[in-house]
Amino acid sequence: MAVRAVRGATQVDADDRDQILEATTELVSEVMARNGLSTDDVISVIFTATPDLTAEFPALAARKLGFSEVPLLCATEIAVPHALPRVIRLMAHIATERPRSDVQHVYLRGATALRIDIAQ
Repeated sequence: MAVRAVRGATQVDADDRDQILEATTELVSEVMARNGLSTDDVISVIFTATPDLTAEFPALAARKLGFSEVPLLCATEIAVPHALPRVIRLMAHIATERPRSDVQHVYLRGATALRIDIAQ
């Protein structure tokens, strides 16, 4: 069993609690589905949000999905000029038999622009 990191990101239209929770739920669910994971496979998840998103912690969406025993952390992404606004990112550390090349990173909504090379 190896420890791997899975990346993902999504974008919301506004700094709105419901939008943040909905988009984060979608992102976490897609990461889990595309990688065939259960919460038992997840070691920890770090969420970041761009400085323009403050209406809710993205980790709350994961808690509502059953991540009650998984360590979660939220942080603010650095404010880089001309960066894509209203973006929620995650990096999940997982225990898996998958080789690194088979890990599916997930970029949704407007965040597909961040990684056109791997966005689905």
